Amino acid sequence: MENNRNFFVTIALSIVILTAWQVLYMNPRIEAQREAARIEAEREAEKQPDKPAPDKPADISIPQPGGENDNVPGDGNGGAGEITVARIEIDTPRVKGSINPVGARIDDLVLKDYHETVDKNSPNITLLEPVRDGDGYFAEIGYSGSGDRTLYPWADTVWTVEGNAKLTPTTPVTLSFDNGSGLKFTRTFAIDRDFLFTISDSIANTSAGPVSLAGYGRITRLKKPKIAGFYILHEGLIGVTGEEGLQEVDYDDLVKNKEVKPGKSTDGWLGFTDKYWAVAMVPPESRPFQPRYSYLDDKGGRYQSDYLTDEFVLQPGGTETLKTMVFAGAKQVGVIDRYETEHNIRQFELMIDWGWFHFITKPLFYLIDWLYKFLGNFGLAILATTVIVKLLFFPLANKSYASMANMKKVQPQMVEIREKYADDKMKQQQAMMELYKKEKINPIAGCWPMLLQIPVFFALYKVLFITIEMRHAPFYGWIKDLASPDPSSVWNLFGLLPWDPHLYLPAVMILGFWPLLMGVTMFLQMRMNPTPPDPTQAMMFTWMPVIFTFMLSTFPAGLVIYWAWNNTLSIIQQAVIMKRQGAKIELWDNLKGMFSKKPKQPAE
Repeated sequence: MENNRNFFVTIALSIVILTAWQVLYMNPRIEAQREAARIEAEREAEKQPDKPAPDKPADISIPQPGGENDNVPGDGNGGAGEITVARIEIDTPRVKGSINPVGARIDDLVLKDYHETVDKNSPNITLLEPVRDGDGYFAEIGYSGSGDRTLYPWADTVWTVEGNAKLTPTTPVTLSFDNGSGLKFTRTFAIDRDFLFTISDSIANTSAGPVSLAGYGRITRLKKPKIAGFYILHEGLIGVTGEEGLQEVDYDDLVKNKEVKPGKSTDGWLGFTDKYWAVAMVPPESRPFQPRYSYLDDKGGRYQSDYLTDEFVLQPGGTETLKTMVFAGAKQVGVIDRYETEHNIRQFELMIDWGWFHFITKPLFYLIDWLYKFLGNFGLAILATTVIVKLLFFPLANKSYASMANMKKVQPQMVEIREKYADDKMKQQQAMMELYKKEKINPIAGCWPMLLQIPVFFALYKVLFITIEMRHAPFYGWIKDLASPDPSSVWNLFGLLPWDPHLYLPAVMILGFWPLLMGVTMFLQMRMNPTPPDPTQAMMFTWMPVIFTFMLSTFPAGLVIYWAWNNTLSIIQQAVIMKRQGAKIELWDNLKGMFSKKPKQPAE
């Protein structure tokens, strides 16, 4: 059993080490190679100025937004060559900002509930921002058709505000544009109390002939943002459209490929996702559209998620109504789920990267969130979740620990078998199996509690890492953010010495209080069992808590608290079961053996 248990532990440790190697060494190396390849490709392109441009992404004659004739004006506040206009104020309980009447563009949005750091006096999170100094992030919808582009609302169209010029949850704002040739566009902006804009367009044709046009929508981001850079989290362009379903496009891959164009769709959404924030656009319902994710080299480089609807014809005297929704805000689980249900947005929940174990991760989040609402603290909710997980595994754990206790009771017989058949491994294994059968022992039963809790551990890590509910969630004392590593350090005696180890030591060397406590509990739990007779296994047995202590010093504090508390409960549970089974608890003898002098071997 000891061999099997350590075998599985070795596998788990190897996976962790390989993952760390991939994240800390291989990923940066691959990134550097990609960047070098991109620079080389750009140099080759400069040597071939007459190289033909790629084909247009749309199969119709209407230009795709973001093409060579596109225009990305500035913030509309009087830059060189710009039209100066008064902005439309946005003010809700959760966001503030403004809409630029030039292009009717949502390009100024600040989140009231969220700050850049745990300090409540730090600046609020700025999500969308106007185009200036080569930077910008905005959402825009418009129209295009054959002939003169100025006849249709485009990026540089100046809309007229009709009446109220302040957008709130109770006061929508209406804008209009008359092209002077018989087409009038009336646009109404509405916003709920959270993060959803609804843009309703009414198009009236008062001309003498039919008009063909198509609608477009785009979310454009100038410059690549700072990202967390973890392989377990997607940050970049994202969408759910057509038969392909979920599409996740990385920034660097898009720079290399220039464009990703899925098949046409009649529903879904597309946009950008960050770790905690997102901006997404839901095209008009039931209208076929062509989604696209692209990178354009102009204006210093810009990334774009956009769509272009199929061309439609507006007859003389006719009107057409299109409704587009724009989500711009924090990826709160409850808010995202509500929008998916209320507005029938296909798989909008995938805006949050639940990962492969979503069937564990999302229910685990719901459990923690429910306990938080009951207990008032996410740290306490994590501790309570640990107890519930232990209760779920209680029957299996009981059998496992009982089997381990029985293994300890027959330890002398096992030693005798090893010595008796030291030169015949086959007979040794046969004798062991007969002993297990006689004593009704399952030699691998002790491994199951640990193996079954590995998915729970990774699911909790994912919850702490991706959900905004955990961001800046405090525990008690010095833990101000459960989603960040323990800020304390043994090297300055947990704050008693007047210097900051974070300025001089790598993160893995900080060693906060909770990682150290986790290491101690892990050490005690492993010392509940006899030391393996094999020297290699014994060395791993000794050093594993030390290795995990350093590794977990960089993990979210909430995860380390979970592991330390889980270890403590496991020690108590194992001790109670062993006592009931009449098995000797090896903890004290093992601890004494570590500090007692070993007898000298007699000289030969």
